[in-house]
Amino acid sequence: MKVTEVAAAVILRADGSFLLGQRAADTFYPGYWEFPGGKVEPGETPRDALVRELHEELEIEVTAATPWIVREHVYEHAHVRLNFFRVTGWRGELRDHVHAALAWQRPSAPSVAPMLPANAPVLAALALPDAYGITHAWRIGVAAQLAALDAALERGLRLVQLREGALPEAQRESFVSAAVARCQRHGARVLVNGDAQLARAAGADGLHLPARQLMALDRRPPFPLVGASCHERRELEHAARLGLDFAVFGPVRRTATHPGVAGIGWEGFGKAVAGLPLPVYAIGGLSAAELSDALGAGAQGIAAIRAAWPAAAPSR
Repeated sequence: MKVTEVAAAVILRADGSFLLGQRAADTFYPGYWEFPGGKVEPGETPRDALVRELHEELEIEVTAATPWIVREHVYEHAHVRLNFFRVTGWRGELRDHVHAALAWQRPSAPSVAPMLPANAPVLAALALPDAYGITHAWRIGVAAQLAALDAALERGLRLVQLREGALPEAQRESFVSAAVARCQRHGARVLVNGDAQLARAAGADGLHLPARQLMALDRRPPFPLVGASCHERRELEHAARLGLDFAVFGPVRRTATHPGVAGIGWEGFGKAVAGLPLPVYAIGGLSAAELSDALGAGAQGIAAIRAAWPAAAPSR
């Protein structure tokens, strides 16, 4: 079956809500909800099609759009490849010409149904934040890391990885238990790096796989949320095959952690993640100030160790 290229728009407002349209009665899947967009015409790029379709469908002029994920789905009538873009800037008032209704939705609590089958998995990706904090209590001390975690959670951090394989076992278990409790009190999701047993025992939301563990698996671990660290395109593709929720890829810049490894830069990052169906965080010498660069390269956001905890000071 021929693959039909489609441009799909995740139109985002400043409060994080996104726009859905309800398919009209005279179309396939009438009454189902979808992201605005349409087919890529011959000679168009997916971004060209996005700009054209949003002008035709909604009478808006796109001023800011970044590539995101690409998902494929086989319907009864078509095999589609959906090129999703996050649209954060536009001019004009929304005036719909093709849908039965429009609705602004929140990622945490969508209130319309049913969604088109191809688009439903995108909701889970939309619920991921643009910052992923990774702990290093083994380096700065448990007390300093817990204090820094408290401060970051107060500032709004909502996704945390506990990466503490270098701590002695008893200290690691105690730290993970305390960190999970803090994250849960703030409504943040928390993953444990590499240790499924500890993640379950502590009541964490999920598991983060180092690349070596990722490549040894032939199925997704049974956790609600699973991420993985990747350093090559084949690792990213394997994470996608397993149906993981997200990946982390880098280093984008040279880091103190890996001083002998050259960064791939934003161009290299963009090429590595292009066309993937899962969100990917950029990592490696990055700070929140580079978030716009990350989004422009197709990243979900920025993952960071040192930059995630600016208030942290090593315990004495």
